Amino acid sequence: MVNRINIDGRDIGDGCAPYIIAEMSANHNGDLKAALRIIEEAKRAGADAIKIQTYRPDTITLKSDLPDFQITDGLWAGRTLYDLYEWAHTPWEWHKPLFEHARKNEITIFSSPFDNTAVDLLEDLNAPAYKIASFEAVDLPLIKYVASTGKPMIISTGMADAEEIQEAVEAAREGGCKELAILHCVSGYPAPAEDYNLRTIPDMIQRFGLVTGLSDHTLDNTTAIASVVLGASIIEKHFTLDRSGGGPDDSFSLEPAELAALCRDSKTAWAALGEISYARKSSEQSNAQFRRSLYFVKDMKAGDVITEDCVRSVRPGYGLAPKYLDEVIGKVVGCEVSANTPVTREALNISPTD
Repeated sequence: MVNRINIDGRDIGDGCAPYIIAEMSANHNGDLKAALRIIEEAKRAGADAIKIQTYRPDTITLKSDLPDFQITDGLWAGRTLYDLYEWAHTPWEWHKPLFEHARKNEITIFSSPFDNTAVDLLEDLNAPAYKIASFEAVDLPLIKYVASTGKPMIISTGMADAEEIQEAVEAAREGGCKELAILHCVSGYPAPAEDYNLRTIPDMIQRFGLVTGLSDHTLDNTTAIASVVLGASIIEKHFTLDRSGGGPDDSFSLEPAELAALCRDSKTAWAALGEISYARKSSEQSNAQFRRSLYFVKDMKAGDVITEDCVRSVRPGYGLAPKYLDEVIGKVVGCEVSANTPVTREALNISPTD
C-alpha cells in the first residue's frame, strides 16, 4: 500500500521526492522585514514549505526565575525560559502578513502551535497543516486538539522513546488525524551527526507504518541527504539569512546557499535510488562498444583451425563475448578473415541459435 500524506496539494511519502521544510523559528530576530525575506529566500532556494512557531512566552512557560526555570547549559545559558521565549517568539500580529506573504510567493506555510489558543489563531489563517515540536510530543491533550482540526500533522520525536512515540501517534489518531507523519530528531542545538543513528528511520517506517522524515539539527547537509537513502520523505532544517546574526537559532541554521544545496542534493539522492534494475541504463548504451570481445589477431583462410594464438580478448566489443573463448578455440574458420577483425558467428559458420 502506498503510504502518503498531502499538504497544500503536494503529495509526500512513497514515490515522492523529499519534502523540504525551512524552519524559520526565531531567526527573524524580532524584525518582520527579516521574516518576510526569509520566506522569499526559502522559496528561491527551492524549499517546499516555510514553518514558523506560534507561542507567546506566557503560553509556553511561567515567568519565574526559580531554579526550575533557569537555563544553565548550551546556547541559551544564563537566561530564564520566559526570557528566552520572549526573545525568540514570533509576534502573533505578524502571523497574518507572514501567511499572506508566503501565499503570494507560492510557498506553503504552516506552524508549530504550543497551546490551544495558538491552534485557534492558525485555524483562523487556514493553516494547511500542523507540526508538533519534539518537546511537545508528550503533550497528548495538545496533540488531540491539533488533530481535531482534521489537518495533516507532523510530529517530531526528539527525546521520545518508542513508547512515547506510539502514545503520540495514538493521541493523533484518537483526535481525528487521518494524515500523519513523524520525524526522527535529535533535540540538540546543534546535534553531532553521530547522535542521529539514521538506521532508526527504516525501523520507524516499519514499526509505526507512517510517512517518516528527519528534523536535522546538524551543522551541514550530510546527515539530511544520507537520511533520504534510508527512506526519509521529509527533511526539516532551521533556516536563516545570516548564521552570524546573533539570534537564538542562527548559529545552527542553514544560510540561503546551503538550503539551495540541500534542496538540490536531497532530490538528487532520491532520484539516484530509482528502482531495482540490472538492465543496461540509457547513459550506458553508447559505451557498450568499449566492452571486451574476441578479435582475430592473425589473417586466416577458410578451413584454418583457430588456435590460442589466433584470437584475443580486447576492446572494443563488436565480437563474440570473451566467455565463448574456449568454444572458439578449435573451431574451423568458415571464410577468409583478416587480423584485427571481430570474431563473429558468421565467420565460424555458427547459427545464431547454436
